[in-house]
Amino acid sequence: MIVRVLSGLRTVRLVQDIVVSIDDASVLADWAEAGDITFHASLSSPAASVLDYFEAHGAQGPVLVTTADHALLSPVMVEYFCTAAQHSDADVVIGVVSAALFRASYPESRRTFLPLADESWGGTNLFLLRTPRAARAVRFWVRAGQFRKRPWRLVSTFGLRNLLRFFFHRLDRPTALVQASRILGARVGLVEMPFAEAAIDVDTLDDLVTVEQILATRESDCRTDI
Repeated sequence: MIVRVLSGLRTVRLVQDIVVSIDDASVLADWAEAGDITFHASLSSPAASVLDYFEAHGAQGPVLVTTADHALLSPVMVEYFCTAAQHSDADVVIGVVSAALFRASYPESRRTFLPLADESWGGTNLFLLRTPRAARAVRFWVRAGQFRKRPWRLVSTFGLRNLLRFFFHRLDRPTALVQASRILGARVGLVEMPFAEAAIDVDTLDDLVTVEQILATRESDCRTDI
């Protein structure tokens, strides 16, 4: 999966340097194209690793962040996200997919979506840290990972009023972004991705099966076109 993601990123004109956060860089020793890739030692979590790298380089953006389990990530997706994010004035930009788009294509696949007043939205593991202030959002991401066993601590940071609006699906996207920006101390922007597959990563065996089926279908379609 790492090689799939790296191979896709290498062909994107907007991506200049590629850095892999990893425990053991030797896993890519046999990959012939790994020569111009930089490695950065992983820390205790993905968020901590990103923050460590970002701050070690003076918190200078833009830095595109994605994950190695994004097995369906394509150059077209990356180009679309980066092009759209470049025109944002946010400090950190997040790629999202609507639940309607995803379920129309993959009704049997289970994904987590955040329900808002207009639509429900899912993540795509695509982030652009545009400015130094983006470090504030990543620090919150690091702290949020520590609340996994105490979710009420994370929930409490958003305020009772916003929680009630969220619970009753009355929190619209503009308001949610304003509140998130206030809490994170950095302006947050979204890029709505038109690719349902952008929301699929490999967290479970079912995810792996889904990804393999999609790739098999793509290969079959290519052979048919030939």
